Amino acid sequence: MASSTISKSSQFSEDRQIWDSLKQAIASSSGFERWQIEHPVEDQLKKYNLDTQVRLYLRETLETLAY
Repeated sequence: MASSTISKSSQFSEDRQIWDSLKQAIASSSGFERWQIEHPVEDQLKKYNLDTQVRLYLRETLETLAY
């Protein structure tokens, strides 16, 4: 049972590292920068951390692609 807990913990750590790398890559992309410029009136976005901003960007991008 202990090895199962350790395995899940290390998997979570690896997932977190992957998400952090992906988030940084997205945040430095021209598409994300353009998205931030296009949403200047949404002052509430400035309150959000980078994690939340990237999630909102991805959600909006995927919704757009779905149409």
